[in-house]
Amino acid sequence: MRAVLEARRKAAAVRVEELEAELVRVRTDLADAGEVLRRRVIGLEQYLEALAEDEAPAVVAVGSSRTKPVGPRRAVPHRENSAGVEDLSVDYQALMAAVLDAGVDGLGARRAAVVLGWDSASVSRAEGARARLKRLVERGWLVEEKPGRFMLSALEQDAADGGRPGGGS
Repeated sequence: MRAVLEARRKAAAVRVEELEAELVRVRTDLADAGEVLRRRVIGLEQYLEALAEDEAPAVVAVGSSRTKPVGPRRAVPHRENSAGVEDLSVDYQALMAAVLDAGVDGLGARRAAVVLGWDSASVSRAEGARARLKRLVERGWLVEEKPGRFMLSALEQDAADGGRPGGGS
């Protein structure tokens, strides 16, 4: 009887080791797949943005007409070509409001993911939020004075003290 029980214990121990090795392999595969997904999400966003830029009509600086162009709208227009925050999409308006609320501390990518209604614990979602904040920096809406902390420029912050962006100030 003792030999049977010992054989069963050894078989169970071998099975546990096999399952642990498989778990390590699955976790590695999952991490790799998550990284591929993150890269593809960012790549798709960049592709769609480039496509929108190619299809967008050229901005003509004649007069001071503030009519909105007909056709596809860029997700994030350049700050100097925009009448205000209301020209941004709803998600980007939410990010701008969160940046304003964050003040001099700035807004981080994880908090931005929460503002967008995404899971902030997901690395790919936080990176997607960071990509959107970087896009706002590239287009002149925000500055990144400290790495990973996005805020309004000093001029925008001073203007915002009189009211919220797009709120008539």
